[in-house]
Amino acid sequence: MWQRATVHGAIVILPKRGVPYPFPAPHKEVVLILAEWWKSDVEAVINEALQSGLAPNVSDAHTINGHAGPVSGCASSARDGFTLLVDQGKTYLLRIINAALNDDLFFKVAGHLMTVVEVDATYTKHFTIDTLLIAPGQTTNVLLTADQGAGRYLVTASPFMDSPLVAVDNSTGTATVQYTNAVPTSAIATTKPPPRNSTSLASQFIDSLRSLNSKQYPASVPSTVDHSLLFTVGLGVNPCPACTNGSRVVAAMNNVTFMMPTTALLQAHYFNTSGVFTTDFPGQPLIAFNYTGSGPNNTQTMNGTRLYRLPYNASVQLVLQDTGIIGPESHPIHLHGYNFFVVGRGVGNYDPATSPSKFNLVDPVERNTVAVPSAGWTAIRFRADNPGVWFLHCHFEVHTTWGLKMAFVVDDGPGPNQSLPPPPKDLPAC
Repeated sequence: MWQRATVHGAIVILPKRGVPYPFPAPHKEVVLILAEWWKSDVEAVINEALQSGLAPNVSDAHTINGHAGPVSGCASSARDGFTLLVDQGKTYLLRIINAALNDDLFFKVAGHLMTVVEVDATYTKHFTIDTLLIAPGQTTNVLLTADQGAGRYLVTASPFMDSPLVAVDNSTGTATVQYTNAVPTSAIATTKPPPRNSTSLASQFIDSLRSLNSKQYPASVPSTVDHSLLFTVGLGVNPCPACTNGSRVVAAMNNVTFMMPTTALLQAHYFNTSGVFTTDFPGQPLIAFNYTGSGPNNTQTMNGTRLYRLPYNASVQLVLQDTGIIGPESHPIHLHGYNFFVVGRGVGNYDPATSPSKFNLVDPVERNTVAVPSAGWTAIRFRADNPGVWFLHCHFEVHTTWGLKMAFVVDDGPGPNQSLPPPPKDLPAC
């Protein structure tokens, strides 16, 4: 999975022909891919970390469309990085993707405001802001109008991490917005990246996101819940005699560090193969504790290939709770096979008696990746109407490597259109 650091590109899915965007048509669409770059082979980086039992080295640069900008020692960078040419008075749709492996990123354009219109391929209520926060795996579409004086304007992608215990690549990737009627050698109007621990700025962006919830784009939030789940997400330490350190940092959900099987989970589920996984993943923490406090003395986790079974069409509420066992930090959690509604979030421990009173069940944002706040929680809801086996994992690649993942197995529905199709006849045997 770390090899995705070398992959650059995007698949853009457009609306059906004749269906307009729910916002003014842009003059042009531009894809901007935010990523990380290492001087070393990324597979060597993670392998070295696994051998030592410690965290991997952070990246050497952040990039925008493959260029870091004027970063010392980065030979791949053009003088000013990627340049976006714009015509004065025209509006551009920027499709921004965070393809970084381990860093949440702030995104800014000097002197310009951006109107957010879409996240994770779902339209949102429009709002204007000067700084975006995009977690790994998330996408954000914004309208940028070239409404400033002719010139060149700095674009920045910089890290967000509000835990002082976590090392991140503190470099800023840069690009340039250049007006076509500007002198190419003119000075660039600069902007200062936010402090990397700017929690208030991150929350301002996240709290502004709302679904359209219109007749054409309804927000079909489950109003009742069949399965109410609470998953803790965080780190631990397990013994590792083979590691240089004698122990290994691991990650877990509900204290279970996920172990990848040698047989594909979907294959084992479809053919009812025993011994590959169990369906006893705990729906609640096995031991309750002060999740965002000092935590239990025992930091060891359990290893297992445990799945949680859901009946077809069940409504699910899942609260993702960060822990402070090793140290609190944000976790961008991605669910395969589904979109979900982010109905609530907060700081501290989730309280089932009081926290739901603040849920937004009217127009919550619809996503497929959500950032669980440091020392906080996020609540999502979805309907299990897509049969199969679907991973839920942290989109920080290091945390996924350490085992911060699990999977839901969703049973078939009543008919062929609600059931898992058989594998293709030419499916490779390995």
